[in-house]
Amino acid sequence: MSRNALYAIIAVLVVGGGFFAYQTYQAQEEKKNSLQIQVGPNGVKVDPPSR
Repeated sequence: MSRNALYAIIAVLVVGGGFFAYQTYQAQEEKKNSLQIQVGPNGVKVDPPSR
């Protein structure tokens, strides 16, 4: 395999890893900034979004 092909494969892996990390970060931020309502045996619990 040529050196350019190896560089291309490494670049694709780095970009893919960055994309996966960004998607994970966005999902975590969306979950953190949402209103959470839980209904359980102890009643209703409402957690407002934190800023």
